[in-house]
Amino acid sequence: MIGRLHGTLLDKSPPQILLDVGGVGYEVDVPMSTLYALPTVGQAVTLLIHSVVREDAHLLYGFATAGERAAFRELLKISGIGPRIALAVLSGLSVEEIAQAVTQQDAARFTRVPGIGKKTAERLLLELKGRLGADLGPAAAQPGATADVLQALVALGYSEREAGAAVKALPAGCGVDEGIRLALKNLAR
Repeated sequence: MIGRLHGTLLDKSPPQILLDVGGVGYEVDVPMSTLYALPTVGQAVTLLIHSVVREDAHLLYGFATAGERAAFRELLKISGIGPRIALAVLSGLSVEEIAQAVTQQDAARFTRVPGIGKKTAERLLLELKGRLGADLGPAAAQPGATADVLQALVALGYSEREAGAAVKALPAGCGVDEGIRLALKNLAR
């Protein structure tokens, strides 16, 4: 199986790229997060690969980080979730946001992804609980107080990304009140 490709980026046609590796052009499907991280056409690229061999096709899926590939593989283990839906989830949510949604059992985050309805989002939460989070995102390892601080910041109007960055900067073991105060102080800078 192909686990990694390093070569020259020849073309970007979302969600697919063309990668020249030793004179062979590989078509690789990538999530939008990876696509945005890629350099300009003609530059060298290294991608972690998940390959799927079917009777009628050999498909390659590329990822900029090991966390993205691991999340993709966990999503594929869920009944009814194929590579296209898994790529859509990773295009709409970062690995950290997926881990937070699973930890907090927040189906609304998944329903914002095109192609994911309420039932599918609930199935994702149920199936990923305990399997996705601790090893893929900081949110799963956060104690309850930190999750409360994160929710408070989002309720105050900060984006999930801003709130997550502020929560990561908090010292270990701080309470909810102190955490909110310190996070707001960090966000005000």
